[in-house]
Amino acid sequence: MSAAAGAATPGATAVLRLRDIAWDDAAALLERYGLRLQRVADGEPIPGSYWGDCEAGLIGATVYARADTPVHSLLHEAAHLIVLPPQRRAAVHTDATDSVEEEDAVCVLQALLGDALPGVGRARVLADMDAWGYTFRLGSARAYFERDAGAAWRWLHDRGLADAEARALVPPP
Repeated sequence: MSAAAGAATPGATAVLRLRDIAWDDAAALLERYGLRLQRVADGEPIPGSYWGDCEAGLIGATVYARADTPVHSLLHEAAHLIVLPPQRRAAVHTDATDSVEEEDAVCVLQALLGDALPGVGRARVLADMDAWGYTFRLGSARAYFERDAGAAWRWLHDRGLADAEARALVPPP
């Protein structure tokens, strides 16, 4: 498996959080993909969160997050919904992964989505993935993204979500 995520102790690393960027920018990005970003009050449990704590959650086409939710977590969970056909999104609750291939593609897509958020960018998302505890065969998210994600790039390219040759996000229709 080329990518596996395991949350580090929240707050133990200086990852970028939603409170550090414009909430409206994140909501607008998700909206372009037919998703809704729902704010959860500080200290309240996040509905549909797979990992718990401050990690983003999924229910249907809605991504739930708090101000302390890491941006990379929001983008990862949103990417899970983006790769699904709209009719399958409605059935999602907490866990959206179908396969290892899909999970790998989601890890690439979350970095690409970082490029679409002002003040974030793929380099920051990849660094935060490492800081949070994602693990990859080559030792870092950046190495995976640049040198080990060929199948994930093809998976995204085949679905019209990324340009594998340009290594770039394809904007939604």
